[in-house]
Amino acid sequence: MKIAVEGCAHGELERIYATIEGIQKESGIKIDLLLCCGDFQSTRNLKDLQTMAVPKKYLDMCTFYKYYSGERVAPVLTIFIGGNHEASNHLQELPYGGWVAPNIFYLGYAGVVNVNGVRIAGISGIYKGHDYLRGHHEFPPYTPETCRSVYHVRQLEVFRLKQVSGKIDIFLSHDWPTGIYEYGNKEMLLRKKPYFAEDMEKGQLGSRPLEELLKTVQPAYWFAAHLHCKFAALVPHNPSQKRPTDGSSSSSSSEDEDEEDVKEKASPAKSVPVRVTKFLALDKCLPRRGFLQVVDIASDPIEGNPRLEYDPEWLAILHSTNHLISVKENYYYLPGKKAGEITERYNFTPTDEELDAITTKFQNLKVPENFESTTPAFDPEEQPNYKHMVLGQPKAQLNPQSNKFCAALGIDDPLCLAMLANGKGLPVLGSQTECKGKPKVVTKSEEELEDDIEVEPLIAPTKRKLNLTLPAPISAPAEVSDKSVIELHEELEEQVEPEKSKPIDVSKSEEPLQEPTPSPNIKKLKRRNQNIYQAEED
Repeated sequence: MKIAVEGCAHGELERIYATIEGIQKESGIKIDLLLCCGDFQSTRNLKDLQTMAVPKKYLDMCTFYKYYSGERVAPVLTIFIGGNHEASNHLQELPYGGWVAPNIFYLGYAGVVNVNGVRIAGISGIYKGHDYLRGHHEFPPYTPETCRSVYHVRQLEVFRLKQVSGKIDIFLSHDWPTGIYEYGNKEMLLRKKPYFAEDMEKGQLGSRPLEELLKTVQPAYWFAAHLHCKFAALVPHNPSQKRPTDGSSSSSSSEDEDEEDVKEKASPAKSVPVRVTKFLALDKCLPRRGFLQVVDIASDPIEGNPRLEYDPEWLAILHSTNHLISVKENYYYLPGKKAGEITERYNFTPTDEELDAITTKFQNLKVPENFESTTPAFDPEEQPNYKHMVLGQPKAQLNPQSNKFCAALGIDDPLCLAMLANGKGLPVLGSQTECKGKPKVVTKSEEELEDDIEVEPLIAPTKRKLNLTLPAPISAPAEVSDKSVIELHEELEEQVEPEKSKPIDVSKSEEPLQEPTPSPNIKKLKRRNQNIYQAEED
């Protein structure tokens, strides 16, 4: 299989596909697959553009909207991960991946897929230590802080990828793993980027969680971008180094190993071949820059177009770790071999039973081609001077693809959880009705768009995930007088209900309440924790 690998796309899809077409004509080969290592910029319209964390002078629609609207179609199957310059609201609609346009597939926060027998894994975003231990609490419209934190890598995705067993052929990331420069031509890299030296000395050039993944997953190829330069390295792996079975991240386990772990690391057997990862970082899409590389990887025969399939092991990991999702801003910790209760499960590498359950749910692992347009596309004729326009950010929107995937697998959509946890109502789930005939860009107002929405049933997450359930009140026996019960006349019920959220401080009442004329219908409201509001008796 001939695979083209792109560094930072920065929305220049037309140029990238034109470059691929030129390579095919010049070399007489057919490119089967395109992989993009982040900064894809899947901006559908001007509101999407407002969610990108870049200075306003760099906001540019580029060309993705043409593929979203149907004006153009991607000539080759394209798979990409997110970086730090993205339409974050668009990608957040697809936390587990999905189609952003026909023939263009996003891997999600993290993901593993198979393309004709080639196993491809990837993780989106960049690493920032102050956000690594948080949950996915962001949702649009973003604040200046969440506009950036939304694309920061979280521990849950790293934890999940560490559970993957078996061979990974290709791993995609936007960041570089920490220390990767030690396995390549470091001097040449510093000649190109001399300001890297300070970060190298501090050990801050790259991502530490990705370094852990590199040692754990040990893929055949690792492609990255972000630093806007081409750099190659060969990383040998110690054949005696066992793949960790606990899958714990640095946040949930100590860096020091106990005596048992030291004993397990026996001397390497001479007959075991050394596994090597071929690392390659690529530049951004500009003339005379090393932004594209073609590699040839063994695969199953390709009949027609490449076949994109879900990875059953990854689906099982998503299902078994669904309870570990957090949408809170505070730090939290994941299960580990050296943390938490002894009885708590910390190894989520799927068992045979879990894999069988996935096979039952997904008898056909082929990724359905169910792309749906959910918002109007940009129209350059109607909005030619968009750089001088002042626009707000879009509201949060749910994607039918995520809803169907979560319902089929039995997992939660983090975006739904984040909105519900913050007291926000879920938006209407739907898609734009398709226009018959020649595809064209349609720009409508929100009121007109509502008429074109096909409403689909929303699979809302359970309250258990949000910790919103409250314990049932303990009812006191009828013969026991309860001072925390206040009798209210039914006629006053409507006046009292709107004020339920305001506590009545009975400790400040100097005189007893005068009840209205007795009525046969008297309702009793029991106040919880009444002793908080009552003055202590002498």
